Amino acid sequence: MKKIFSPHNWEIKNEEQMRQLGYALSQSLEAGDVLGLVGELGAGKTRLVQGVLQGLGSEIPAVSPTFALVQEHPDASLPTAHFDFYRLRSTDDALSMGWQDYLHSGMVLLVEWADRFDGSLMPPGTVWVVITGSGEEVRRVKIKMEGC
Repeated sequence: MKKIFSPHNWEIKNEEQMRQLGYALSQSLEAGDVLGLVGELGAGKTRLVQGVLQGLGSEIPAVSPTFALVQEHPDASLPTAHFDFYRLRSTDDALSMGWQDYLHSGMVLLVEWADRFDGSLMPPGTVWVVITGSGEEVRRVKIKMEGC
């Protein structure tokens, strides 16, 4: 990821602002970047992903991949895979779906619930997007590049 986004905090008041933040993030992504999205149910992780994918030009709708676990977006300007680790029971579940292959694919990886298993599945250099708040609350979004 280009160093445009230094560690920063945002206050997000609605879904459209969350999508706009995702769109802005997409403009800094490079092939192979990994975003680890963290937040409770309803925090806005999927809304942020929608903005990222819109910014990358994907025509494939971004929906929560909870039941599919991964949704690929090969039509994006940077091929992207959207993961949801919420239903994984163990790290072995991720490995059996080809997680290691995705890490070496050069695709942009957008990972909801990336903090599962203490974040042990996430590679060095992961850009962490931590969203606090849910429901009607204002969201606080913190973006931190590992090592910053």
